[in-house]
Amino acid sequence: MWLTDVFRPRSVAAAHCDLPCGVYDPAQARIEAESVKAIMEKYAASSDPIFQARALLIKEQRSEMVKHHLSVLWSDYFKPAHFDAYPQLHGLFNAAIKQAGAAGGKGSVDPAAGQKLLDQIEEIATIFWETKKAA
Repeated sequence: MWLTDVFRPRSVAAAHCDLPCGVYDPAQARIEAESVKAIMEKYAASSDPIFQARALLIKEQRSEMVKHHLSVLWSDYFKPAHFDAYPQLHGLFNAAIKQAGAAGGKGSVDPAAGQKLLDQIEEIATIFWETKKAA
């Protein structure tokens, strides 16, 4: 018996993604993006510099979480067949992650930037749920 025989898997599992489906959901990114937009609105409504400083810190943290959730969804859930079926998907993820970063969530206090991010996440979510129906 060879050492490779000892470590050879006894069974092989197959899954569409890292774990059996059901663990990925664009709602995680959407919830954080909703927080980003709400913070932008509260920032704009306040003239208290201490409140505004705290709001900026929290907004940047939430924006980073949006980027994380989108990146995980992009790299771990979506597969080459999805990108073939939805050729705009790479560009959409790239734009949304940039919108969560310096282009919007982290680089702006304009609620319109927060809404743009929410709109991009909604487009991703629509495609995500279409792929779930097809699976």
